[in-house]
Amino acid sequence: MSDVIAMVISQKGTCEVGHKVGDEFVMGQKTPCDMCSWAFYTLFPFAQVLQFGGSFPWEEDPCKAIVACPDAANPVVFELRLGLP
Repeated sequence: MSDVIAMVISQKGTCEVGHKVGDEFVMGQKTPCDMCSWAFYTLFPFAQVLQFGGSFPWEEDPCKAIVACPDAANPVVFELRLGLP
């Protein structure tokens, strides 16, 4: 089973947690240290799909997914990608 890495690729407005472009987190079964719990709740289902071999038909790369946090006024966009096993 591979790790899934969540990397911030875009941030607009004011992120209350302070996420910025380039921040990376290893996704697991618990919220990573310093990651917004709302972002984690949003990213977790996508990370699980990737971790267990699934993919998303709208993504060009089957090993990646682009997902935004739920704060529409201050969106933080993450790229999820498979890491090394």
